Amino acid sequence: MSGTLSIDVRRAVAKDAKAITQVHDTAWKNAYAGLIPAKELNQMIARRGPAWWQRAIKRGAAVLVIEVGGLVVGYASYGPNRVRDLAQKGEVYEIYITPEYQGVGLGTQLFLAARRELLRGGFPSLVVWALADNEGACRFYENAGGRRAARALERFGSKTLPKVAFVWARKAA
Repeated sequence: MSGTLSIDVRRAVAKDAKAITQVHDTAWKNAYAGLIPAKELNQMIARRGPAWWQRAIKRGAAVLVIEVGGLVVGYASYGPNRVRDLAQKGEVYEIYITPEYQGVGLGTQLFLAARRELLRGGFPSLVVWALADNEGACRFYENAGGRRAARALERFGSKTLPKVAFVWARKAA
């Protein structure tokens, strides 16, 4: 018996909070272990439990989830650009896929859906920040057509890490 798994991108609802928390925990540990000091990384992850996500979603935070066969395996959050020194109107704040589902195009689907939502919301251009040493994320954004436009520093406890802004003009696929 063969079947196909459905892949759906949709707006997150409060009942997704536990699943988003699980994606957040595993994806952050996978992406940042060895980059961000362990103590700070664990604190950052611990702050984003199900209650945090549930409150954010209920307050209207723009969060998309991607499901494979009904299982939430990734999320993206987005909204207005938070860095006024950059001309881009919108920003994808976060995009994470559970490690075992990475590399098969789900991140791209989620990213394109977030871009479409930003465009619909009146944000024709966008920026995404990534830690410069997070090679996988930087490669993902470059492959998605992002252009490196700015650099900044972010402090994690006693460690300061460089980050890169990737920008896109109006066109959303």
